[in-house]
Amino acid sequence: MKYNLLFIDSNHVASRIAEVIAREYAADLTDICSAGFVPETQNAQLTENLRILNIQWTLPVSINSMRSKKYDLVVNLTADTQNSDLLFPGIPPVLKWKIPQPQVSSPESFRNCADVLIVNIRDLFTCGYFHAILQEGLYLENVLDSLHDGIIAHDIDRKIVLFSRGAEEMTGLKRDDVLGKDCHELFIPDFCGEQCIFCNTPADYSKMERAAYPAVFNAPDGTRREFDVTRVPFKNEMGKVLGAVASVHDNTRVKELEARLGEEVSFGGIIGQDHKMQEVFGLIRDLAGSDFPVIVTGESGTGKELVAAAVHSESSRRGKLFITVNCGALPEGTLESELFGHVKGSFTGAVRDRKGRFELADKGTLFLDEIGELSLRMQVKLLRVLQEGIFEPVGSDYSKKVDVRVICATNRNLLEMVAAGTFREDLYYRLAVVPIEIPPLRERRNDIALLADHFLHKNTGKIDKSDIVFSEEALSCIMNYKWPGNVRQLQNAIQYALIKCRGSGILREHLPPEIAAVSIATGTYQEAIHIAGKAGRKPKLNYETVEQALLKSGGNKAKAARLLSVGRATLYNFIGANKAVLESYLTD
Repeated sequence: MKYNLLFIDSNHVASRIAEVIAREYAADLTDICSAGFVPETQNAQLTENLRILNIQWTLPVSINSMRSKKYDLVVNLTADTQNSDLLFPGIPPVLKWKIPQPQVSSPESFRNCADVLIVNIRDLFTCGYFHAILQEGLYLENVLDSLHDGIIAHDIDRKIVLFSRGAEEMTGLKRDDVLGKDCHELFIPDFCGEQCIFCNTPADYSKMERAAYPAVFNAPDGTRREFDVTRVPFKNEMGKVLGAVASVHDNTRVKELEARLGEEVSFGGIIGQDHKMQEVFGLIRDLAGSDFPVIVTGESGTGKELVAAAVHSESSRRGKLFITVNCGALPEGTLESELFGHVKGSFTGAVRDRKGRFELADKGTLFLDEIGELSLRMQVKLLRVLQEGIFEPVGSDYSKKVDVRVICATNRNLLEMVAAGTFREDLYYRLAVVPIEIPPLRERRNDIALLADHFLHKNTGKIDKSDIVFSEEALSCIMNYKWPGNVRQLQNAIQYALIKCRGSGILREHLPPEIAAVSIATGTYQEAIHIAGKAGRKPKLNYETVEQALLKSGGNKAKAARLLSVGRATLYNFIGANKAVLESYLTD
């Protein structure tokens, strides 16, 4: 077996002397080389000083040209502490010798340097230190390779310096192919994602702490792997951060089994165990290896933005920006500038050039919420960006090209809008390459208790009530309610109950009135009608109370209005706004 030994110093003078001396003591099985951080330029005096020691000066070698090679032992002769903490591939043992540095103007200093090096190098090879150090390094490598989890380390330049056998098995990458390479070029998407502090320089590495987070990796064979990563700073004996070490656990199989058994409770920040949500999770995973446009549909409050964010975080763009634009919240002129940017002077108030969201999201993901609210003119502009990746800022006569994945969301039926001529058919089919439909909460009742418990624990810390639980009656009301506002309404209801609650349990009366009014036995809303008619209480209409009143009145709106103690005009207005869901209860 051939061993590799490297001598390093500041200017490649002392290390060159050490290289020549070491060749006299080392066995033929040892490959010896040397390098300097800032190599000395060749001159007559330097050449003469080395000739006195019977050493021939060769072309100077820089450390940077030697960094990618794997060494079994590094001997650092430099007196420069700023350059004493380099990490080499494989993280070999490093000896630090205090050697008098030779000065070009002093031939005697060359002799002194050589005398000290002769003693140190002779002892290194003849006293058994060299093989003992190599054996210690081999033991450490064997320990790391015996671990089932993968161990990966990189320096502050993100160059991989350690890659265990477990890491090879998990990623399908070979150690010799990754050592010395930039980890961001090897792992797509990045292992660390938003956790990375080595992306921008200069960085304050002193603030680096232990972190644990999930990661996604697309293996060379096209498979998608899910990892749990624990990252810690790599420090020297003085506490200086030299890089990072990550322990990687392959969780792919567990996640697959959870998904098949319906035991997966959350995914990408989305809570859901119902089989319909498991199908959504599976579709998001299927999208990880593609870059197609996605449209997310579902009622208001179902969590469409969370799903869009999960699609982004699972994709190869996860290390780039995820930017959200609400198309229904801005007038057309403002929205055009928001999406495409504008140039100075293009309209009143445009005092400077401004980048649009498409340009800011370049290489990342743009989420367009309420896409159904776009005007036909804006739909044409969006279609061009999707087809060609080109747009013009407002007031500009030149085009810009971007690489953006577009994810859209809407609570409207776009096919009906296409039939009505209010949404372009070509844009619809361009957007709906991969549709994801989020089921309303009333269709995934298995998740209601799970979500209620999640929101309870999430919010108790904000009001210093950590031991609160639901009473059986309160939980029954929550389970039986139809949740027209979906997950968002459920979250608000739990927050309301926490404010009303004074003890250690959330009771039925702590819930919002429309939820507390649910008939626990039948799951209907008979009590809601009674409450609506109480003296002194201003009636408040909602879907459940109106539904029950229409059932009792046989669909007669006038009778229903009397049951609800409201004017007919008030009830008619409410029914008109909710006709799609109440139509089956009406009579002529």
